[in-house]
Amino acid sequence: MRDWSLSPGDPLYLTLAADARLCKPDYVNDHIWEVELGANDPERAAISLYTTFGLRARSMRLSLRFTENNVAVTDPNTFFTKPSLRRFFPNFLTLDFVPLENLHVSTEFWVPESHAVAGRVILTNKSNTVRQIKLEVCAALAPLDGQSIIPTQQQLVNILAGQTSGIAPVIFMTGGPKHGPGPLPSLMLDLELGPGATRQITFAEAALDTVAMSFELARHSAARPWEAERARIELLDASQVLDIRTGDPDWDAAFAFSQKAAHGLFFSGSEHLPNPSFVNARHVDNGFSRKGDGGDYPPSWNGQSPLEAYYISSILHGAPHIAKNLLLNFLSTQDEDGELDNKPGLGAQRGKLIAAPILVSLAWKYYQATQDEAFLAESFPKLIKFFWAWFSSAHDRNRDGAPEWDHILQTGFDDNPVFDVWHPWSQGLDISLVHSPSLEAMLYREAQSIVKIAKQLGKPEEETMLVLAQAETLKKSIIASWNANQSFYSYRDRETGLVSTGQIIAKKKGNGNARPKVEFETGVRLLVEIQTKSPAAKRPEVEISEYFTKTKGEVETILGHQFQWRTGGLVATTQKLFTRVGRVSVTGLDEKDKVLVKLIDTTGEDLTLALPLWAGIPETQQANALIGRNLLTADRFDRPFGFPSLAVSPNPDADTVSMSVTLPWNQLIGEGLLAYGFRAEATRLTAHLMNGVIQNLKQNRSFYNRYHAEKGTGIGERNSLHGFAPVGLFMQTLGVTILSPVKVKLEGKNLFPWPVTIKYKGLTISRGLEQTVVTFSNGESVIVKEEQACIVEM
Repeated sequence: MRDWSLSPGDPLYLTLAADARLCKPDYVNDHIWEVELGANDPERAAISLYTTFGLRARSMRLSLRFTENNVAVTDPNTFFTKPSLRRFFPNFLTLDFVPLENLHVSTEFWVPESHAVAGRVILTNKSNTVRQIKLEVCAALAPLDGQSIIPTQQQLVNILAGQTSGIAPVIFMTGGPKHGPGPLPSLMLDLELGPGATRQITFAEAALDTVAMSFELARHSAARPWEAERARIELLDASQVLDIRTGDPDWDAAFAFSQKAAHGLFFSGSEHLPNPSFVNARHVDNGFSRKGDGGDYPPSWNGQSPLEAYYISSILHGAPHIAKNLLLNFLSTQDEDGELDNKPGLGAQRGKLIAAPILVSLAWKYYQATQDEAFLAESFPKLIKFFWAWFSSAHDRNRDGAPEWDHILQTGFDDNPVFDVWHPWSQGLDISLVHSPSLEAMLYREAQSIVKIAKQLGKPEEETMLVLAQAETLKKSIIASWNANQSFYSYRDRETGLVSTGQIIAKKKGNGNARPKVEFETGVRLLVEIQTKSPAAKRPEVEISEYFTKTKGEVETILGHQFQWRTGGLVATTQKLFTRVGRVSVTGLDEKDKVLVKLIDTTGEDLTLALPLWAGIPETQQANALIGRNLLTADRFDRPFGFPSLAVSPNPDADTVSMSVTLPWNQLIGEGLLAYGFRAEATRLTAHLMNGVIQNLKQNRSFYNRYHAEKGTGIGERNSLHGFAPVGLFMQTLGVTILSPVKVKLEGKNLFPWPVTIKYKGLTISRGLEQTVVTFSNGESVIVKEEQACIVEM
């Protein structure tokens, strides 16, 4: 078991929550804690546990105070030795510090279940004299309603108790404490410590409906066998986490914290999902459902999406069963048409869209890591049915063999300005009306994965001939999206197959007619934008005619319900194509409302358009051009902290979207680089991504949803899965795949600037710059110097 020594200024992630591998966390009432190591704010200048009980209190803090000779210390900045983090797990951590001269303290914080937290303080007198030490556990509750913490008794035992938003936090302490003198309510023990003597005390907080119930849970939590529980946690961690040791301790900490945080996102299966599933972020403001069923949870807590399942599986390299469980959850939602839900949740939530087609690829990836052929055989019929579901008329609307996305929420890039409606600088184009290279690339790779699975299962080739034919159709569509001038892929209109550049053809105020009189060589699709201060009150109707009279030519009427709300008004896309526009008629608006009619703009360039690289579609020459002219060009995607979402920002206000680095998408493009032999470039990308992760762990002790590509600053929700360190990409770039504790796949060479050692279940892989030494649990070692792919096994 690795002992760390991480202090303020080092990468730190100090969130604690119930671990679904060791208990059954409460999905609708989950108390999440954060350890604080002092701050400039006097209220927080202490080693403390902090929560809001999922926004049911403004704050709740438990802190430690040490007193000797009437001198009390709480602020870690005044300690003889500041706190150092020695061990950490999703629900447990150990801090070492010296608050008073020669008084060594080890403090452990543990979240045994969703409604309780416990602490153990071990004090050792390193001096040669007998010492009188007062140890206090202080509590401060800022309730939304109810009562602050007060000293009281329960069953003749001194406790601290309060009330907030229907729960009653209670603090219990072993050893028969007194109530402390203040300034904060506290439980206090007078300890006499002889030279070299050690004492330990345990305390616990619980918050249930009543003081009596909370007291019983707190007392029970404090009485649990601490050493046995800690040993259980450590053994579990050692069996499911990679111990990665690079030449940079910051990288080591980031990888360890990311695996810890990823395990900490899981909740046990429910009646609505058969296996454990994850939330996207776990921090002190999360975890409480006022409805009591999770139906009111935000998007980060309302289900598992395919792209996130792919990413969290790659982070938890040491727990491959995670991928299997997540796949089984998706498969449990399959309907009679073969569709899998895009976002099934533990509280019966459903995304009500077909899942993004990355699940067959994930199943094949799981098999490669585990050789679990029974799972392949069981899931194959469902997976192939899911693949074909994408080609129904509901998703392939013009039946050309290249389906379209139904909604931006399927894509994994919700802020895409071509389709997004929430930002004033976004276009709001209906995504179902364009060919998206990202979707077609995913489906192409799904087809390739189906063929591989079928071959592994010994299926006759006839069973996959149609799949291969469909893959060729997809490939032709993707090839047609290639923009030779930019060496990049483009969105294209669903019907014309052409790229469209936005151009305003008509604009007016209020109701009435406009006569643009414009003609086009080929049919064009139009976007109608209504700018109004009160979109909810409007029921506009817009009629577009090829000619000024209705008697000839195409006419399309866009009714009020067909418009979509957007920032600053409404937007709609025409279903028909026009070769000319002679009249635009508008009703249902106020005189100050503005109407714009323009050609749709499909020229926007984002990182998802590079996904054909991941699918292995471009020929070598095209792949080299795409990578060299786009991914490795500084004014395009090559930035100091990873590939940004957009090559060019559509608006100065769009900076937090255009420059945002989303790690799941960077992971896929990084895998594409490796597939085409760009290992050095994938190594460089991994280093850039790690810089952003480490910067935020150092400065803010947190991961973030995204990172700024130029500055590295965190963007969006704290503690988000999307911002965890890319453990999977690092392992692939390093050229190491652990198939089992007795079997390893090696390929390529280590291009990082230092040797890397990985320990897992008794296996040790020492990947030097010139050779690799694999040592198995029985002491047997194998040295590998070749770069070609090979399997090393005991």
